[in-house]
Amino acid sequence: MPCYQPTILKHIVPLLVLLLMLSCETTTQDETTSYQTYYEASNKKETATYQDVIAFYKKLAHDFPEVNIQTIGETDSGLPLHLVTFNPDGDFNLDHVRKAKAIILINNGIHPGESDGIDATMMLYRDLATRILKHPKNTVLVTIPVYNVGGALNRNSTTRVNQNGPLEYGFRGNAQNYDLNRDFIKLDSKNAKTFTQIFHSAKPDVFVENHVSNGADYQYTLTHLFTQHNKMGGKLGHYLNQQFRPNLEKSLMDRGWDITPYVNVFNRPPEYGFSQFLDHPRYSTGYTTLWNTLGLMVETHMLKPYKQRVEGTYQLMLGLIDIVEQDHENIRKLRQEALEESLGMSQYHFNWQVDSTRTTTLTFKGYEAEQLESPITGWPRLRYDQSKPFTKETDYYNIFVPMDTISVPEAYVVGKEWHKIVERLDANQIDYVVLDKDSMLTVEAYTILDFETRKMPYEGHYLHYDAQVEKEVKNVSFRAGDLIIPTQQPGIRYLLETLEPQGADSFFNWNFFDTVLQRKESFSPYVFEDIALKMLQSDSVLRNTFLRKKEKDFAFSENWYAQLDWIYEQSKYLEDAYRSYPVYRIAKKSSGE
Repeated sequence: MPCYQPTILKHIVPLLVLLLMLSCETTTQDETTSYQTYYEASNKKETATYQDVIAFYKKLAHDFPEVNIQTIGETDSGLPLHLVTFNPDGDFNLDHVRKAKAIILINNGIHPGESDGIDATMMLYRDLATRILKHPKNTVLVTIPVYNVGGALNRNSTTRVNQNGPLEYGFRGNAQNYDLNRDFIKLDSKNAKTFTQIFHSAKPDVFVENHVSNGADYQYTLTHLFTQHNKMGGKLGHYLNQQFRPNLEKSLMDRGWDITPYVNVFNRPPEYGFSQFLDHPRYSTGYTTLWNTLGLMVETHMLKPYKQRVEGTYQLMLGLIDIVEQDHENIRKLRQEALEESLGMSQYHFNWQVDSTRTTTLTFKGYEAEQLESPITGWPRLRYDQSKPFTKETDYYNIFVPMDTISVPEAYVVGKEWHKIVERLDANQIDYVVLDKDSMLTVEAYTILDFETRKMPYEGHYLHYDAQVEKEVKNVSFRAGDLIIPTQQPGIRYLLETLEPQGADSFFNWNFFDTVLQRKESFSPYVFEDIALKMLQSDSVLRNTFLRKKEKDFAFSENWYAQLDWIYEQSKYLEDAYRSYPVYRIAKKSSGE
């Protein structure tokens, strides 16, 4: 056995330590190189293709037991969606995982031209798998690597006219040219139907979706769009606005990244004040909020360099993981309490609008703007001067109030013939009871009195809005197979938002019940003239109302057919189905009943 002198050992030990350190560093570098993303290999100027993204995650899942990839469901493109999970424990049974850990669901590529999140999440998973990043103990990550597969396959370099990189990118519309971030309620696409399967399987505590946007020019790379906290309501909404959001902002500031709320303006300087974006249920965070999931959209600024935007998205997700790690128990507790509060609701609020009397003050970092004469139009045009940055106190309107309130019913009743509604209830795991025999039920029934309709198509529909209804209690015959849908279930807010016609994204507004807005029977004037005369002669109230209308409404008095039609609509001959809303309410019994 060789015998080393102390002087020799004095030189050998530091050398061994140095070699060990170099070996560790080289291993880390080698692993990063071995799992280099398409974005990194392109000198951070390009985004990965759909095929490269999936191949990358398959390699990670093959080489690291903490990563799992699976195919789930269909998309309009004909290719499946994928779900990639990172759990240091190697347990990918989400029903089991959520008993002890919080789950973050990350959705990327809903608008594939906004590709920052696709590349940032690939690096995030790689850095977690190779232990460049510390493994979270209380949090599991689940990601949809590319949600809009059809749009990702439709690559080009021109359709994002304002965007500063990458060199090529996908298209906003999916394979059927739907904007998928308007499809979470109506479910016109296979993508959205598969998303419901993923969402209700993951039941995430936190949902984040990565976007890129521009409505003005300003100094920030990062902006955030949290779900509207008043609309979320209760302790969970308070936590979102007073702790979750400020903690994420501070975390990013500590990392050297400024962030501000999503700049919700168009073609005017934001320092004049702007409002929080109201995420209706058609949008991802509006939809996920219906199940008390904390929702966040990341909106990087498209004029910033691509490398800067991807890095910012990466840092934001790191900050988000840190917050959920520290606060996972509180988040899960608040979500459970929010569900219990929802089940105890007697009233529900709709149609939230900005309260213009209350504002929050932002310290906003922008650029000076000026109005110049356009050489094209001759009219004033807006231009930002990036050589003139400023920091100004700016009004931010983030307090919303509801315009409409309804009582929460015990249950809804829907006929089995409305199969498109049943399909959407099933997709969202809504519980219901099927009548086993024909039954007469006492229900609250709506009549549609009035509504407005968009003049141009919107995402494949002519969307209604501002529905006005009249409610009456009556006995209605239902058939075996019809559905009774109790509201006392986790999907209570989903039911209220979709089945109450006043809701911004109700099934009524999305045209699912348009057949009841058209009369199927009518009259021949030469026959009905005699019937109408007898009606007026025998009913003085009807006659006087008719004469007053003729007197006050000149257009009505000059239109003979409109006059007969008005009398017809007051008669027993008008069909019952016309404007009779085919979703019925079973009222809650009062405590004295």
